[in-house]
Amino acid sequence: MSILAQKVYSIFDGGKSSKGLPALCLDLLSDQKEAWLELREGYGLLEAVREREVPCRGFTVRLQHNPGRIKSSLAVVRKEYGAERPCFLCLDHLPDGQKGVLYRNEYLILCNPMPVFPSHFTVSNLEHDRQAIAEHIEPFLRLATDFSSDWVVLYNGPRCGASAPDHLHFQVVPSGQMPIEKDIREKKRLLLMTEMDNVFLYRVRDLGREVILLEGNDLMAVENAFKNYLNELKKALLVDEEPMINMAGWYEEKQWCLVIFPRRKHRPDTFFRQGEERLVVSPGVIDMGGILITPVEKDFERLDRALVESIYGEVSLML
Repeated sequence: MSILAQKVYSIFDGGKSSKGLPALCLDLLSDQKEAWLELREGYGLLEAVREREVPCRGFTVRLQHNPGRIKSSLAVVRKEYGAERPCFLCLDHLPDGQKGVLYRNEYLILCNPMPVFPSHFTVSNLEHDRQAIAEHIEPFLRLATDFSSDWVVLYNGPRCGASAPDHLHFQVVPSGQMPIEKDIREKKRLLLMTEMDNVFLYRVRDLGREVILLEGNDLMAVENAFKNYLNELKKALLVDEEPMINMAGWYEEKQWCLVIFPRRKHRPDTFFRQGEERLVVSPGVIDMGGILITPVEKDFERLDRALVESIYGEVSLML
């Protein structure tokens, strides 16, 4: 039996079946909690997380004290490190008890053992290919369609939040969890920047960080508009590689919605300080979406409006 066959719990190929993709993934999660100790322990830690809101100027964030995320927050993401360690998303390095839903014969949808939400999945490419969104935006949008409006697909760039920058992957979480989902529905925040082929690109104002909203109802047009935006960002930054971005996307009422967070840097300066001055806050897409993960308790207690606004202002690319 091949390694892939050993790791497949169920299959979704896009055809008609008795269960849709979300139901297959929830069945997987229920089974994995029973069969895989590490996952069960991770969800046990999630039950004990503490949360509180921090009102800021024009927006509110939610802090989550989640000790189970310490490994992800401290992840080494430099390129050379990827060659030094076994890739934890490659099939032959997955834990013995871990299985997944084979998605369209290209990805394996896995339960995240360090969850932020009651259902938290990692969508890992079957091949060990670098994290890059431009050439993989079509499967990102298709994944959002297959999961439907009750779920959000997430992407972290290789230099700003991806804990496995050397292996292409997305995340999927329940909708309605991140404050940004509500923020972008406030029409007064939206400034239309451009429209082409019925795809609208907005700048979302007064959120303390740069937020771009892209909406459209034609998959190819949305794909092209996103690639054009990414190319324009590369030109503005004078870079050839993928610009630093995080992104959340979903499919609702026959329309795709992409929320893009352009980034200037991965971690704030306070992350690298020593002693009491250090804050272990390593913003990825969930943090940029309004839920700041604080695995260290003193950081959870200490963060206030000024620090939150400073962190966002430092790591976001304000255009």
